[in-house]
Amino acid sequence: MTRAMILAAGLGSRLRPLTEQIPKPLLDVAGRPLIAYPLLLVRSAGITEVLINLHYLGAQIRTALGDGSDYGVRITYSEEDPILDTGGAIKNAESFLRGDTFVILNADTIVDLDLPAMLAYHHGRGGIGTMLLRADPEVTRYGAIEVDADDRVRRFLGFPAAAAEPLTPLMYGGVWVFEPRLFDYLDAGVFSITKHSGPALLRSGEALYGYRYTGYWRVLDTPAGLVAGRHDMLSTRLRFLDAGWNSGNPRP
Repeated sequence: MTRAMILAAGLGSRLRPLTEQIPKPLLDVAGRPLIAYPLLLVRSAGITEVLINLHYLGAQIRTALGDGSDYGVRITYSEEDPILDTGGAIKNAESFLRGDTFVILNADTIVDLDLPAMLAYHHGRGGIGTMLLRADPEVTRYGAIEVDADDRVRRFLGFPAAAAEPLTPLMYGGVWVFEPRLFDYLDAGVFSITKHSGPALLRSGEALYGYRYTGYWRVLDTPAGLVAGRHDMLSTRLRFLDAGWNSGNPRP
């Protein structure tokens, strides 16, 4: 059974002073806490077992979300002290995730994704992992994930130094789908799944694929991003909220 993990342990430093007393995942966005959007996204795909990692003001998140029943899911929490970064957090959740294909999402990103379609794409490709990728004019600023004509990832944040074929640079969009054998390549510690594990998987010969996405996407990790996201959610109808479940608070 597919499970999901939502990464919610970050400090929210770029949103201070808003996050001095409230953790970023609980900031209000159009009447919902920010983390409700990835929760409702996975629920719309039929995923009901969700793990959320906690560190900064984690008790508030646990109190606000409880067991997840208000969102139609069952939430398990993973406490981190010290904070483990994304890769370390995933490794720390191995006992929860290892049984089947699993999805990793960022708590601060709203994406109107057809998650079942991404999962089907992932299974059809047969790689160890599939990452949501999107075209963005600032791709070189944030680090490019470069894919070939078959959307297989061939260069990852500059590794390897050169490629033997023309590649398309795209930006990571905050969603991963992985197979459990990922854990064979992860050691306990503090590390980034994207910056460290991605290049390591390429070196190992494992296949990573990009799932190209062109729909609504917004990361709300800065004051400008938060303002824009709040404005968007007043006028943007998200397909996954119309997919049959929306936390008992129907959209008009």
